[in-house]
Amino acid sequence: MSLVGEGLVGGWRRGHAVVDGLTVRVEPGRVLGVAGPSGCGKSTLVRMLALLHDPWRGVVSVDGTAVPRTRYRAPAALRRRIGVVFQAPRAAADPRLTLEQVLTEPLRAGGERDRTVLAARAEELCDRVGLTRDLRSRRPHEVSDGQLQRACLARALAGGPDYLLCDEMTAMLDASTTAALVAVLGAEVGRGLGVLTVSHDEPLLAAWADEVLRPW
Repeated sequence: MSLVGEGLVGGWRRGHAVVDGLTVRVEPGRVLGVAGPSGCGKSTLVRMLALLHDPWRGVVSVDGTAVPRTRYRAPAALRRRIGVVFQAPRAAADPRLTLEQVLTEPLRAGGERDRTVLAARAEELCDRVGLTRDLRSRRPHEVSDGQLQRACLARALAGGPDYLLCDEMTAMLDASTTAALVAVLGAEVGRGLGVLTVSHDEPLLAAWADEVLRPW
């Protein structure tokens, strides 16, 4: 049982691989940290593991099932098992939506239309990530980066993923919000969630991760 990227090679410009032969294994109930400086390929690794970017070589597998394609060509059942939280919440959230709509996006995309069900699920998710009720009706420009990142984390957890990939999730947040979100994920890991977090913040990884890889 694990999310595995084996022998991954890839990048954005042919002939210039930023991930070159890397193998990573994200196991349930554990936090794997990946350290490296800005621009070294950490985000590319996350996008390959999240089935958002085609590796040039190598295989991504979910609990032993190889995923031959990415994005909407990948099986929906496998895509739903992987959640992602990106570094910049404002770039990752539709500015036209309220925070409640942002965090229930995966449910609505999956066909859920019952407003009562969506509202109940939104309340549960907000409680899990520490997002207060008064913020649910606000839009991204009306909240702080930390509040919006809480909504993005809730969105990533909404579909009940088995694995969560954090791409510099706390890089734009203050220390107190960082600690709060790490605590939220600590509870999720205790329930069996497997987490990969990439960062250039070595002290954060040392405190948070069970194991840290330094491939760059």
